[in-house]
Amino acid sequence: MKFDIDTYREILDTLTRNKTRSFLTGFGVFWGVFMLVALIGGGKGMKEMLNSNFEGFATNTGMIWSQRTTKAYKGFRKGRQWNMEYRDVERLRHQVPELDVVTPILFSNGGTAYYGDKKTSISVNGTMPEYEKVNSPKIYYGRYLNDMDIAQHRKVCVIGKKVYKDLFPDGNDPCGKRIRIDSVYYQIIGVDYNVSGAVSFGGEEGTSVILPLTLMQQAYNRGNVVDMIAVTGKPGVVMSKLSDRIRQTVAHAHLVDPTDESAVTVFNTEILFQVLDSLFRGVNFLIWLVGLGTLLAGAIGVSNIMMVTVRERTTEIGIRRAIGATPRVILSQIISESIILTAVAGMSGILVAVGILEMLEKANTEDGIVGAHFQVDFWTAVLAVAVISVMGVLAGLAPAWRAMSIKPVDAMRDE
Repeated sequence: MKFDIDTYREILDTLTRNKTRSFLTGFGVFWGVFMLVALIGGGKGMKEMLNSNFEGFATNTGMIWSQRTTKAYKGFRKGRQWNMEYRDVERLRHQVPELDVVTPILFSNGGTAYYGDKKTSISVNGTMPEYEKVNSPKIYYGRYLNDMDIAQHRKVCVIGKKVYKDLFPDGNDPCGKRIRIDSVYYQIIGVDYNVSGAVSFGGEEGTSVILPLTLMQQAYNRGNVVDMIAVTGKPGVVMSKLSDRIRQTVAHAHLVDPTDESAVTVFNTEILFQVLDSLFRGVNFLIWLVGLGTLLAGAIGVSNIMMVTVRERTTEIGIRRAIGATPRVILSQIISESIILTAVAGMSGILVAVGILEMLEKANTEDGIVGAHFQVDFWTAVLAVAVISVMGVLAGLAPAWRAMSIKPVDAMRDE
């Protein structure tokens, strides 16, 4: 199909002959494309924001902690308080070989950290370097704990995002500086920006001060007690299938009923990720359903208006047929008008939606770190353009067929 400049001028003249009608018709397509792109980009951003609550957590993670027994067992009454110990880590490593990482965690009851005249409320956690394989830190400054920190009981710490903001509002690198916690000074070796709020243990995320576990055992006189044990399964291992064996291993060592799920709690994060995936599959389906439905409604509007336009131009089309215009020329003329109207409105919808999504993305950027990407990828944009083109052709088919069926004699009679 070949067009020259006169053809484009004729199409432009036809579309601008009734500006209000063309604008309102195009607005239906504009709104449909805008809704589709905005919903896809917004849905992607919302998914990233929700995923950030689980950011860094391995999908096959289990968290184990002790609570009061709810069942009597081997002469012990229910309601007995007991604690896990460091030897449980070795028991799990040897008796459940499917586990990849087994690492203990200690928690404090909270406290206050001081730096100069600044202070902030904190939660102190004691961990091992292996814990970063369970919940990966997002190190903004410095580093995480290493094996030498554990072996030498170094008085070092990794502070959370909120602690850093409160104690160092000027935003400088705090590594090497010392903060005071309960009359003890600790040297900062890193700043962790990971804030996985939906999976938070031992206090509000961002308020944590992480110490080497061996140091915390001494500083807080915790002995061999362990508050929690974090585990991950080896590749291909489903954590839900190991939960009962993990519970039995720990329960047998402490004379706890192996069926007492409250006494030995095994929190499986696999379930959370499954729920999250199912939720967003439904959201994505709804986004495409609403977006394509709105776009289809706009295309139907274009088709209806083009039908009205063809009816108004009956005499013009009849004269063109009388002087030699073929049905193919008439067909291409009407479809081209429909495609151009749809394309201009659709591309405008894409540009406006992308602009708004860009502003949302900038609003979710802090310290140069993008919290969520409210944008559509390249292939989604290509798909949107393809949908616009198809809608333009479909919207023009019925009016074009109506125009092709007009006979010169009937056109003159209509005049």
